[in-house]
Amino acid sequence: MTDLQKRARIIFNPTSGRETLKNKLVDILNVLEQGGYETSIYATTPAENSAQNEARRVAQAGFDLVVAAGGDGTINAVINGIAPLEKRPRLGIIPAGTTNDFARALGIPRDDFVEAARVIANGQTTAMDVGKASNQKLTHYFINIAAGGRLTELTYDVPSDLKTVFGYMAYLMKAVEMLPQARPMDIKVQYDGGSYAGKASMFFLAMTNSVGGLEQAVPNASLSDGKFTMIIVKTGNMVEIMQLIMKVMNGGRHVHDSRIIYQETTHFSVKDNQDKMPINLDGEYGGDAPMDFQNLKEHIEIFSNLKAVADPATQA
Repeated sequence: MTDLQKRARIIFNPTSGRETLKNKLVDILNVLEQGGYETSIYATTPAENSAQNEARRVAQAGFDLVVAAGGDGTINAVINGIAPLEKRPRLGIIPAGTTNDFARALGIPRDDFVEAARVIANGQTTAMDVGKASNQKLTHYFINIAAGGRLTELTYDVPSDLKTVFGYMAYLMKAVEMLPQARPMDIKVQYDGGSYAGKASMFFLAMTNSVGGLEQAVPNASLSDGKFTMIIVKTGNMVEIMQLIMKVMNGGRHVHDSRIIYQETTHFSVKDNQDKMPINLDGEYGGDAPMDFQNLKEHIEIFSNLKAVADPATQA
């Protein structure tokens, strides 16, 4: 290795992408090597925090680039490894999951692992906001969404083998099953310039325009403005929730609906309530309320397809 050559570590989940990702690793390595990186690979294991610990280790060892190759859960784990550090490496993403919401927002190809690697080799980056969620027991980071409420639990209620075999259909099937349970609960939240205390079936803090594959859920989202887009769904009626979903799909018209609170905010807090409220961070269980959320503006530099980000039509 020359003094000028950069070091990269691919952290990949061997169970993501119907296990086809591992068949493309040699091609991915070649692309990154040609891009000027001496590249090595780490396969995640069932051990707790495997991806997170490896990401932190290589960041502290001075690696220039960490590549998260897997689904949204793998990406979130890598983020949690590097986000707390004062000196953070650049992040590359090779999406191999089911919904790949974050890759969609960055214009990264979601059906071609080698093309996703070429986005990294091309060298274009975006300084991305990172969300920080904390309470007295824990601190977690996220880059796409934080959420609370019964319906938001579906991403970690779907068994991993169903995700692999059925993909996004597994989420849809689980959502249909869970809709009757989406009763409102009493919540107390505070956000920039306001608060809400009352019934709600769920809340979202979104950092991209895509939530669960619905690209119009947050039509005005920015990747680096230092703000969450907050959505509070006050109704728990199954018919009304389906109506709101249809409004999302029909040009994002839900943002003006009286059953929704829709606002940008840099901070958000949800208080404890009589019902235990698990918090969903990038599709993974992130602890229980009460919890405080802070947006860390432009916290991590991530490789992206800047042309696709500038033209949302290319992300479909």
